[in-house]
Amino acid sequence: MTWEMYVPPIDPSTIAAPSREIYALMGEDNIIKMIADFYTELEQSSIRGLFPADMRAASEKSAAFFVGLLGGPPLYPQRYGSPMMRARHLRFPIDEAARQAWLACFDRVLDHAEEKYNFPAEHLPGFGEFLKGFSGWMVNKA
Repeated sequence: MTWEMYVPPIDPSTIAAPSREIYALMGEDNIIKMIADFYTELEQSSIRGLFPADMRAASEKSAAFFVGLLGGPPLYPQRYGSPMMRARHLRFPIDEAARQAWLACFDRVLDHAEEKYNFPAEHLPGFGEFLKGFSGWMVNKA
């Protein structure tokens, strides 16, 4: 690392996970499509350089994480091992501006999530709060 690592003043154990009912209500295919669309947004964003050249593979890896997080099978640990998301992201300089760009990409995808992915409306606020907390914990550069 060529920058001094910053540790955000967040206790990650206080970040409320989204409802595990979401998977049963959306289905795996819709979660995968939602994350693929999120990665399409990321490809056009100011933080594109933080992601690997193969955005499709990155999207599939991220989708495996979100499938399990939202109540589906534990695809990510089965395929890649323990998530350890902060550790996996430490090699990328993530500051508050990058976090906000990431959240903005997710916000654009979630704007039509009910219709497009059958995302249950009652769980959108909780999912949004999770994304804010999770992304805050990924910040590693002041």
